[in-house]
Amino acid sequence: MISAIILTKNEEKNIVDCLESLKWCDEIVIIDDNSEDRTVEIAQKFGAKIFKHSLDDDFSKQRNFGLKKAKGDWILFIDADERIAEELKNEIENVISSQILLQQNLRGFYIRRTDILWGKKLKHGETGNIKLLRLAKKNFGKWEDKVHERWRVKGPVGELKNPLIHCPHQTISEYLTEINFYTDIRANELHKEGVRIYWMSIILYPAGKFMLNYFIKKGVLDGLPGLIVAILMSFHSFLVRGKLWFMNSKNE
Repeated sequence: MISAIILTKNEEKNIVDCLESLKWCDEIVIIDDNSEDRTVEIAQKFGAKIFKHSLDDDFSKQRNFGLKKAKGDWILFIDADERIAEELKNEIENVISSQILLQQNLRGFYIRRTDILWGKKLKHGETGNIKLLRLAKKNFGKWEDKVHERWRVKGPVGELKNPLIHCPHQTISEYLTEINFYTDIRANELHKEGVRIYWMSIILYPAGKFMLNYFIKKGVLDGLPGLIVAILMSFHSFLVRGKLWFMNSKNE
């Protein structure tokens, strides 16, 4: 049995396509952070199990709550702006029932993710080679870190061939809203850990990240979308460090 878990917050625009791509799963679990739109209503029509649970700026806590509610032997985590294509669906079904899996005693699988942004499939830059641990046996790990969280699975893990389709923030304003939200959480997390920040890193780290993503990782080959993503990812780094500096300075 496989359970798909989706974290939601006002995902009315995305949730239908996401749920359509998950109809093959034995169970769909929605962990909803008090949505104010039709997200829950739509999910109920698909037969999903809905659990209201406040995020409280901690994505790992939210995902671990989902693990407790899911009934499947295998758990697939997917975001509302992601899609499971037919090829990936078939691969997942085949691999979790294969004799090779039993022989290797694999506990989970990394899945490549392909970003489609403003009509362009991004093949390079920061998003061009992302692999995420999203499929694993239920009782072999937990999620860690409040933001940019990771699933720590005990035991050997494999990697699937077919990608997860990601259709994020389809306007610049949505992108900036998300960056502002995530950088708030990350800066607060670092502040509580006592991390110090210096003015040179506020300038040099974002600049270095742009050079890495746009030139070394060849984001330039993705055209104008590649340039915009490289700039926005550098801005993300700038905001984390700028917000952290501001928090630290208030305590001095």
